[in-house]
Amino acid sequence: MTPSSQQPGTSTHDAEVIIVGGGPVGMGLAIELGQRNIRCIVVERYEQPQPIPKGQNLTQRTMEHFHAWQAEKELRAARTIPPEYGIGGLTAHGTLLGPYSYDWLQRDLVKPYYYTANERLPQYATEAVLRARAAQLPSVQLLTGHDAVEVAQDEQGVSVQVAPRGEAGGQAPRVLRAAYAVGCDGARSRVREQSGITQTRTDHDRLMVLLVFRSTGLHELLARFPGKSYYNVLQSELKGYWKFFGRVDLGSTWFFHAPVPPGTTAENFDFKAYVQEAVGAPFDVDFEHIGFWDLRFMLADRYRQGRVFVAGDAAHSHPPYGGYGVNSGLEDARNLGWKLAAALQGWGGEALLDSYDAERRPVFRSTIDDFIAKSIETDRQFLESHDPARDREAFEAAWHARAHGAVGEVHAFEPHYEGSPVVGQEEGQAAAVCSAKGSHRFDARAGHHLAPALLPDGRNVFEAFGAGYTLLAMGADPASVQRFAAAAQQAGLPLTVVQTQAQGEAARYEAPLVLVRPDAFVAWVGHSVEVDEGTVQAVLQRVQGR
Repeated sequence: MTPSSQQPGTSTHDAEVIIVGGGPVGMGLAIELGQRNIRCIVVERYEQPQPIPKGQNLTQRTMEHFHAWQAEKELRAARTIPPEYGIGGLTAHGTLLGPYSYDWLQRDLVKPYYYTANERLPQYATEAVLRARAAQLPSVQLLTGHDAVEVAQDEQGVSVQVAPRGEAGGQAPRVLRAAYAVGCDGARSRVREQSGITQTRTDHDRLMVLLVFRSTGLHELLARFPGKSYYNVLQSELKGYWKFFGRVDLGSTWFFHAPVPPGTTAENFDFKAYVQEAVGAPFDVDFEHIGFWDLRFMLADRYRQGRVFVAGDAAHSHPPYGGYGVNSGLEDARNLGWKLAAALQGWGGEALLDSYDAERRPVFRSTIDDFIAKSIETDRQFLESHDPARDREAFEAAWHARAHGAVGEVHAFEPHYEGSPVVGQEEGQAAAVCSAKGSHRFDARAGHHLAPALLPDGRNVFEAFGAGYTLLAMGADPASVQRFAAAAQQAGLPLTVVQTQAQGEAARYEAPLVLVRPDAFVAWVGHSVEVDEGTVQAVLQRVQGR
């Protein structure tokens, strides 16, 4: 179904966008829309964030979102591990206290390519910060304690039937109307199912346990690894899957993921012995939560069906390996939010809305294939081929090579939108595709995240961005710059022009003209100081999705 040309947001609508699911992705999307004065309602089943410490590792890119959402300071203040301790990771062979370990997922290595530093805190703390920020925006309404029970769409909008839960569960359902709806309601998304969006699932045939426990003894045992907050244990019998510990705070609270035999329950398995064996020593364990989940990969076959979109776990899910899940979901929110606003404000076309699927779905497909599933298979092959009990010298050489390879993974994870229909194409990009696999560089490249740079006036370029597109004109022809400004004004496209010189760090962009999207990705690069009217019109039509 193609939305009609009728202007959305009429008096018959309760909001312009209804978001189902008030986790980090739903609340992030609400803030992205709310800051653009788009009226939205978030339907969330829980009154308060659920106290399960998942989704803790937030990348530098994710923290750029919080900066843009004016919540970075508050998020860093909510962290549960002191900043001076550190939030690094470690991979060990056999047990955590064994002789073989190396630093894992060293995200600090790519910090120069992002405006903000990474962060670590439990998801419920992240959700609380997002809820507080959303409450400051008059265009955002959070409807907690409600389920979205039915979603339907027509040419004029989307209807979402919502029903109260808990003590108010006996009250009659009501129907909310909006121009668009977005399902941020998790891996079992009702929005996805009812809108007819199918999914492809890969079952890795593993039952996993999630344990949350308190232990001061484990903190003392792991004092030999200062600055580490999460720990990955490789054991040959796991066949590439892992036992994974993470700190919730510094000193007492932990979570643990690991495969368990089919049929395992909270009553028929010795979880205390299981975690102690992974560490390699006895220690006190006081369980606060024992839960189970099925390890599998899921990818929606499309992210849009007419006026309905899906984001976060509703669009994609995978094992919580490497912190890719919550970060991918928040990138969905940032990508979709400004595009929905563009359509609602009249300057974005249908192709711009379609580009959400065209950009984000291939990136997550690549995240699965090139990073998560590949890592599991690489670990399996390593454990089958190398054993210190069998050939210590060969094992240690291979272990050293793995440690070096862990550095490469961090540098290679660079989601980009080369080949996107709303991104300018450079020479040599004819066969380009959106992917999570790339390389971090300072030069400006169409479809890639823009690296930060100090401008000659002392500001960072991220401090100079406007709410819409930003044109960086670094020694460009003034007449060409004026052509862009005039054409953008005529098209209704919000454009901030930053005129500066290609000096210092700004010279690293290696281009006199760089058009930056609202999500800090490069839309187009002009390598000549002059650009003619025809080129300007073609570029703006493309980035608007016309």
